[in-house]
Amino acid sequence: MTVSLSVCLSLSLCLSVSLPACLSVSQVNFVVCQLCALLSAFWFRLFLHPSRTRPVVRHVVATLLGLYFALFCFGWYALHFLVQSGLTYGIMILTGVEHMHKYCLLVALGYLSFCQITRVYVFDYGMYSADFTGPMMVITQKITSLAFEIHDGERMPSLLEYFSYSCNFMGILAGPTCSYNDYIAFIEGGACRHRDLEPHRKANGKLRQSEPSPNTEVVRKVFTCFLSLMVFLSVCKVFPVERNVDDDFIANTPLYAQVVYLYLSMLTTRPKYYFVWTMADAINNAAGFGFNGYNSDGSPRWDLISNLRILDIEFATSFKVFLDNWNIQTAHWLKRVCYERCPYNPTAATFILSAMWHGAYPGYYLTFLTGIIITLAARAVRHNVRPYFLGSPAHKLLYDIITWAATQIAVCYTVVPFVLLSVGPSLKFYRSVETTGRRRHEDTRLISQPKVLYIKTVQQTQEVIPFSHTHTHTHTHTNLRTLRKRSPPLTTVK
Repeated sequence: MTVSLSVCLSLSLCLSVSLPACLSVSQVNFVVCQLCALLSAFWFRLFLHPSRTRPVVRHVVATLLGLYFALFCFGWYALHFLVQSGLTYGIMILTGVEHMHKYCLLVALGYLSFCQITRVYVFDYGMYSADFTGPMMVITQKITSLAFEIHDGERMPSLLEYFSYSCNFMGILAGPTCSYNDYIAFIEGGACRHRDLEPHRKANGKLRQSEPSPNTEVVRKVFTCFLSLMVFLSVCKVFPVERNVDDDFIANTPLYAQVVYLYLSMLTTRPKYYFVWTMADAINNAAGFGFNGYNSDGSPRWDLISNLRILDIEFATSFKVFLDNWNIQTAHWLKRVCYERCPYNPTAATFILSAMWHGAYPGYYLTFLTGIIITLAARAVRHNVRPYFLGSPAHKLLYDIITWAATQIAVCYTVVPFVLLSVGPSLKFYRSVETTGRRRHEDTRLISQPKVLYIKTVQQTQEVIPFSHTHTHTHTHTNLRTLRKRSPPLTTVK
């Protein structure tokens, strides 16, 4: 522990000096803890391998390391993790299996909401620091998922297994959420053996390894983290999202430029999520957790608990594809506990639950309420329009290009309140989009009526230009009378 503490303090000091002002001190501490967790994960896999270490030892070490990192990163606020987990475990013991999943969801989500409300409205509204409610969001997913699994017939875990599952060092800071059965199989060493029992164990003439090494995948994901962090630190101040609601920007910028800037400003907010979730995935893989069988070419897959697919996100051609590849484990959790079980309007219920889980900022609710409308509209468009573009590859390519652009703009439009947080700036953004679009529509409509514009131009010329010659003056009036007879009255044009 002393060695780990000195390493964490040294890394924290070095990074706080070297990294620019885009990251706060608490966020630097978060990055340091994740790097230490990555090193600990390699040690955990190599020296506490399940083939020579009892499961109880692995449970104890994983739990103690997790609590240690939580205390280092969040201080005594980390006690909320134990309180929330303890309350729901008591409910699992005291209530029957028939209703325990409902009570656990209510208590866990209620305690999370209480902490989020007090942090936002009592302590530091609008501060995007590494707050302690972030890990509580992941713990809420885990303990409610476990409650639903027990309700569906799984066995009740011991207290040690329960805290190891909810507070282990690999996922306590940034997740991702995983199934309780998958985690227990990893601790006991049965995950690889279970997924290796496939009908075709040979690929390309080579026998697949019974326990593949995650090193290559970890290196690839760490490199992705490094690139994401560098991109975020480079552009975090170049395209601020707040400029989308700046009065001068709205008044003096053409519509197409506003749309392009909207896309770029929201695009530059995503690398920080890529960094956090990819690093969390790499930590679990380094510990040996996340093996998901083999690809068709015989290469091992380490995406069991992956939380995103970056290329599928950036090139998504529908709102659904974007959501299916963004925060994947949260989407699975919402599907298990809400979408598949809600008898009335599961889409709306799922978005509302997601907003409550995310936090107390009003912008979250605006985002997810908008998401309901966008989702339903996207379904209708895909169902009614897409069949007309499947006749040829060229038409399909054109459809993909159009839907990619529409999807990216729709996502940006939906997510802006999520970043702005407050009601005022969010509604100002929506009003600016509506006003700019209406102004562009009016300009287009006027341009499409050249006759009306010509009449107005002639009238203005008559009023402004002084005619010095009687002949010219009379000739102009004659032309105007003739033109009025041939043209519809101006009162019909709004």
